[in-house]
Amino acid sequence: MTYQNVRQKIKAFFALDMAGGIVLALSAILAMIVANSPLYSLYNHWLELPIIVQIGSLKIDHDAVHWINDGLMVIFFFLVGLELKREVLIGELSDVKKVILPALAAVGGMLVPALFYAGFNQHDATLLKGWAIPAATDIAFALGVLMLLGKRVPLALKVFLASIAIFDDIGAILVIALFYSHGLSWTALGIVAVTLLVLYLMNRMNVTRTTAYVMVGLIMWVAMLKSGIHATLAGVLLAMFIPLTNDNDPNHSPLETLEHDLHETVTFVVLPIFAFANAGIHLSGSGVGQLFHSVPLGIALGLVLGKPIGVMVFSWLGVKLGLASLPENVCWKQVLGVALLCGIGFTMSLFIGGLAFGGIEDKAFDERLGIVMGSVIAGVLGYVWLNKVLPKVENNEFEASKDHTYIP
Repeated sequence: MTYQNVRQKIKAFFALDMAGGIVLALSAILAMIVANSPLYSLYNHWLELPIIVQIGSLKIDHDAVHWINDGLMVIFFFLVGLELKREVLIGELSDVKKVILPALAAVGGMLVPALFYAGFNQHDATLLKGWAIPAATDIAFALGVLMLLGKRVPLALKVFLASIAIFDDIGAILVIALFYSHGLSWTALGIVAVTLLVLYLMNRMNVTRTTAYVMVGLIMWVAMLKSGIHATLAGVLLAMFIPLTNDNDPNHSPLETLEHDLHETVTFVVLPIFAFANAGIHLSGSGVGQLFHSVPLGIALGLVLGKPIGVMVFSWLGVKLGLASLPENVCWKQVLGVALLCGIGFTMSLFIGGLAFGGIEDKAFDERLGIVMGSVIAGVLGYVWLNKVLPKVENNEFEASKDHTYIP
């Protein structure tokens, strides 16, 4: 096989809709392998490597894993914010009639898993801090599994899953802001307020150079880092001020251009690094007792059972009460498949788990066990069920109609 053929195959792979989910899964698997090999001490040393940035009296002192979670993941949240703004202004979320059903499904998909978790951990206030962990959905993995079924999946079902995940992201952002912020610094929050005002004025004055917004956003991130509110929220706030349109060039959208430019970086760099840094579960000494500890068990059952129950019940109530209707060419059996896939909570669940239990030393549990176990089971169940209920497509028909439409 020539170099040119290898290059073409690699490009074809990265063009696949499921490529992001595959790379993310491989990063997590690699982390698990390294964490349970002779390289564990080196892996742990890398995570705890101190990195200090200081300008005068301003000093940011964190280890590598915190730089990844508080710094690199800002880019991910920035992209999420851009997608949310576009969807609300001109996308699927701009039509109120299309918004109600996925919004209700997302609310149920966050509330019921949290109740599952709380039921297992209500006896301990410290453990109860992890209530939001099973409430998240990983859009990259969930859509990746859905794409494995090819043309058998109705477009409306893909859009429905993506819309649920978008509302899920909004809920996760609010949860992080309201429940995982601490030790507020009013001086730093004042600086954040000033940067928001500057961004607002730039937007109103039709400033379209995204570099200018990013520079102000960097100042906001530093202030947010010192404020006690989680720094990644700076990415979401910054995205809200990026202009969708350009008065001087109607054919150029600063927001859509930036979203397009960041998509591959986030999918193939930011999220794999995050997964590698956070999914390295050291299993030495982990027995059945830890697997069935109330924290990982509550998370796993919240993802596997709580998610589909919440999505299905709230969706059914919405339709039954006349508030919403099922997407065109989508039946309840297919909605159940999507509800099962919503139990894949990997990326955001790991992120929230780090916020909830990151400061606890010598834990008798590892919340990541529940996240990985629950996400894998949910993904397998969702795939198997959808493979059973979706209409069959002949191989030649599939190949003839194959495309790679991107659903954000």
